[in-house]
Amino acid sequence: MASRIQVVLRPVKSIVVRFCPFESNVESTRKFLGCINHKKIQATNRNCEVTADVRHDGSEPLVDVMFADGERLIMKGANLTTIEMLTALGTRCNAKELKEEQKSKKKSP
Repeated sequence: MASRIQVVLRPVKSIVVRFCPFESNVESTRKFLGCINHKKIQATNRNCEVTADVRHDGSEPLVDVMFADGERLIMKGANLTTIEMLTALGTRCNAKELKEEQKSKKKSP
């Protein structure tokens, strides 16, 4: 049984998932898109814009995440599994959440 990965999109501004559906290495990227579009994950940030950029040009699968603070996370899905991509996004989001909490605690005495 697969472990459940918790992804909170609060610090994310937008996610672009780009792939060519006719390539053999896009399965994990398509599954990632399906997971990100799940209603429970979408409910963590209604303002997060998720875009599927489907191309017929043989380009490699790519996930481009733009965070609210301007930082970017680019994952090349050809060599990653869905779990690895979700874990990387979840870890980065959790780190940003923790950083934001610490910053707000320092401001309020």
